[in-house]
Amino acid sequence: MKAVLVGVIVFLFGGHLAAQWLKQPTSGIPRTPDGKPNLTAPAPRAPDGRPDLTGLWLKSSPKYARNVAADLTPDEIRPWVRDLVEQRREDLGKDGMQVRCLPLGPAYATAGDSTGSEMTRIVQTPQLIVMLNPDLTYRQIWLDGRALESDPNPSWMGYSVGRWDGDTLVVESYGFHAGTWLDRTGHPHTEQLRMTERYRRPRFGTLEIEVTFSDPKAYTKPWTVKVGADYAADTEMIEWVCNEGASRALVHWVGTASDERRNEPKIAPEILARYTGTYIEQPPYWRSAQIVGSPGSSGRTLHITLESGRLVGEMDGRGKQDLVALSEAEFTGLYGLGVQFIDGGLFVKHVSGNYRFARKPS
Repeated sequence: MKAVLVGVIVFLFGGHLAAQWLKQPTSGIPRTPDGKPNLTAPAPRAPDGRPDLTGLWLKSSPKYARNVAADLTPDEIRPWVRDLVEQRREDLGKDGMQVRCLPLGPAYATAGDSTGSEMTRIVQTPQLIVMLNPDLTYRQIWLDGRALESDPNPSWMGYSVGRWDGDTLVVESYGFHAGTWLDRTGHPHTEQLRMTERYRRPRFGTLEIEVTFSDPKAYTKPWTVKVGADYAADTEMIEWVCNEGASRALVHWVGTASDERRNEPKIAPEILARYTGTYIEQPPYWRSAQIVGSPGSSGRTLHITLESGRLVGEMDGRGKQDLVALSEAEFTGLYGLGVQFIDGGLFVKHVSGNYRFARKPS
């Protein structure tokens, strides 16, 4: 059960309470004849003719929020980074940013599907863009022509300047506190991290985001990830403040990831082989259930394989995870989630409920 501890505690720290304006109609946005938000309408323009990114956005990054280095090969990650990520996995992520009530720093660019970071409000002016997050952090992106400092005093959110390249906003950032993680898995960075973001709004309800990371002390080459965001209409961002008692709760955060295997039952290979295959999430989807005001979602894909006598799960390209048996049909270890196999499918078990996946026909 320790593998689900990270997800459970973060959920408990960030529980949403009743709030105002969750169903408040957003004024001034395009709507269809039946009154629904028209998310396919043309993107708005600011008075200066630039694309207007202003609005409340619901980010979606199930792959890179969990593992920002999912597309890198092991030799493209410095050995000390691989060792540190493995240690953080073994420690059940107890030094994670949200666990310690610290800002996510550069991880906000790709964070999604996580309490306190899935939404952001963008406020755009000709000289400054501000990004506001539910956990009360903010970013300032200066468009007044200033250059980045060559030797900045490190800060949690770094320093950002932007410019327009046609209809694309290009943001350069530097000066991040080296103690922040790049994702929930625990990939680190150094003071040499530079981040380049590109934002496009091809239609009213869609924001396309590309993020390039460059940190030669930690990774052998720069790499780019793509994430997206949907316009969150007729709702409001809920304030999420980390529990003041979080640090005291850490005294109960004991054990390691390896503890689960000590009493793991031995499951016959022929039983494990029955479970291999590709599984597709069925409605109602987890994303719709966990985020108030979600404008839409799609099902997740989970691949189950048998490698070296163990079941291995990989969901949406986030990276492979060994599954630890609790019984012949129930396992844990899938990014802190449980997996229970049933006839013709499986449940992915989350604190918000069990989500049904159907096996994809061969």
